Amino acid sequence: MFKEISTSAAIAALLFQSASSFAANTGSIDNAFNPAFSLILSGTYGSVQRDPAIPATGFAMNPNPGHEQGFNLGESEMGISANIDPEYRGVATLALDPAGGISVENAFVQTTALGDGLNLKFGRFFSGLGYLNEQHAHAWDFVDQPLVYAVLWENQLAEDGLQLKWLAPTDMFVELGGEMGRGRGFPGTDTVRNGNSAGVLFAHIGDDIGIEHNWRVGVSAHQTRRVDAESIDVPDLAGNAVTNLFTGDSQTTGLDFVWKYAANGNVKNSYVKLQGEYFRRKETGDLTYDTALANVTDTFSNTQSGFYLQSVYQFVPRWRIGARYDHLDPGVAQIGASNAGNVISDYAFKPSRTSVMLDYSPSEFSRLRMQVANDQSRQGLKDNQFFVQYIMSLGAHGAHSY
Repeated sequence: MFKEISTSAAIAALLFQSASSFAANTGSIDNAFNPAFSLILSGTYGSVQRDPAIPATGFAMNPNPGHEQGFNLGESEMGISANIDPEYRGVATLALDPAGGISVENAFVQTTALGDGLNLKFGRFFSGLGYLNEQHAHAWDFVDQPLVYAVLWENQLAEDGLQLKWLAPTDMFVELGGEMGRGRGFPGTDTVRNGNSAGVLFAHIGDDIGIEHNWRVGVSAHQTRRVDAESIDVPDLAGNAVTNLFTGDSQTTGLDFVWKYAANGNVKNSYVKLQGEYFRRKETGDLTYDTALANVTDTFSNTQSGFYLQSVYQFVPRWRIGARYDHLDPGVAQIGASNAGNVISDYAFKPSRTSVMLDYSPSEFSRLRMQVANDQSRQGLKDNQFFVQYIMSLGAHGAHSY
């Protein structure tokens, strides 16, 4: 019996020694062997004057995420993450649809030991372009995404593929990255083919100014191809709602910046954050007008752009106020002769929206928010909007990125 106890103790000691060694390489014993599990519960009440399905003027060929009216559960977000071994870490985020069903938001593997500032990510992930794109919905400072994200990226660009980042060994923050993927996220078309259908390049630099100020600026570029991208209920010159198809190349460039200030470096008491992004997209290819009847195909190209500028101020602990201005430019399209009398080339209207929010966070795990907006993104359809939102975080949840 004493021999059995001694043997068991030896095995237990060996297991503990192995776990301790593994934990030293991966962060902690809990992280090494027990995946961190989190659940984000969120919901809104929305009051809008116009049909949320109506797209921004001049952007009818783009998807419209829109808003939900009345009481809405929203998507619950379930996250699982853990170190796999000393070489890899895994992350999965599942979106639970209130109407039923589960979708995969993120599911990727990251390297942890490449060294030299290199990090490789593969699987499904939010692209590293811009500033807001990598942030999950519960980390947004407003109820919704800026208009430019809604119309150009369908709120967020997600990709199936590879991402490589390099963090320079300098005092100043310098990050370079590139991605290649399937092209499943808008504006791409998810087609079955070998190789990659989309690519992203981005660069970010940033630094501290004393202990009270810090900043980051970035540039990004995205390219993909759209194949038979269908747009339903697009208005034509005669005022009819028709269905069109577009096939061609899509190229987007972007600029982003963020600046933060906290008195004496104490963000717990108060801080100010100012950020903005600008995107410009050029699409060139063939447009098929009115697929149900006329079915006329000819050349089409257009350059569209948009930006937002927002600021958030935490004036006392737990309380924040924020304001955001959105602006879009639908551009003037170049249309082939066959469709010159069918397709609107110049809408002569630039959509905009102004939003103000106030939120209260009893702790780092809960937030209550109220938001009002004056939406003038649809010509002749001014929309005064009101939202109330809750965001609750259960379980282990890692810190958000800068």
